[in-house]
Amino acid sequence: MLLTEQLTIADQLRLQGRTMLEPRQLPGRYGRVIVALEKLLDAANATAVVAGGWAVWYHGYVGRITQDVDIVIAIVSLEELLRIAPVCGFDVLDAPHGRWPKLVHRETGIEVDFLPETAFPGTAQHKAPVPIRHPDVYGAERGRLRYISLECLCELKLGAHRAKDIADLVELIKVNPGRLSSIYDALAVIHTEYAHEFKDLITQASEE
Repeated sequence: MLLTEQLTIADQLRLQGRTMLEPRQLPGRYGRVIVALEKLLDAANATAVVAGGWAVWYHGYVGRITQDVDIVIAIVSLEELLRIAPVCGFDVLDAPHGRWPKLVHRETGIEVDFLPETAFPGTAQHKAPVPIRHPDVYGAERGRLRYISLECLCELKLGAHRAKDIADLVELIKVNPGRLSSIYDALAVIHTEYAHEFKDLITQASEE
C-alpha cells in the first residue's frame, strides 16, 4: 500500500509540482497533515517552516519524496505545542533522551519531526558549528506554513551532515546553478566551515 501511494504521489508531484507553491497544496495525506499543523501552530501562536525532504523537493530535487514532515520551531513555542498537540489531532511520541520531539498525526499516520531553535544538528562525529535559528529567520509566516528558503535549507543540511543530507545538497547544487553564489555568500556569513564545505560540494557536483 505504501509503495503504491508513493508512486501515485510521485506522479502527482511530477505533473503538478511547480503549481504546488505552498506546503498545504501537497497531494493526499501530506496536504492534510500540513493543514492540521497550521491549526496547531495557530492555536499555540507559533510560527514554523517546512524543512527536510519536502523542502528539498520544493527547491528542485524532484526525485526527493519523503514519508514524514520536518518543521523548524521556536524554542519558546515548544512546550505549548507539545501540550496542545493531543487536542489538535496529534500524539506526542516518546523520544529517546537527547532526541528531538516528534508527533504523529492520528488521521494520516504521518510523523512530524520538530527541529527546535537553539538545538545543534549533526552526528556524533560531526556536530554542527552553529545551532538552528529562529524559524522567522528562515522565512516563517504567521498563520501559514511556508517552505524554508534555499539558502537556509543548505545551512541545515550542512549542519546535519548525514550521508543523505550531503547527497541532497549535491542534487540541489545541480538544479540551482544560478543560485550558488548567493547561497555561498549566505553560508559564509553564518560560518566559514559551511562556506568551505559548500564550495567543495560544488566541485563534487560538477564532476558527477
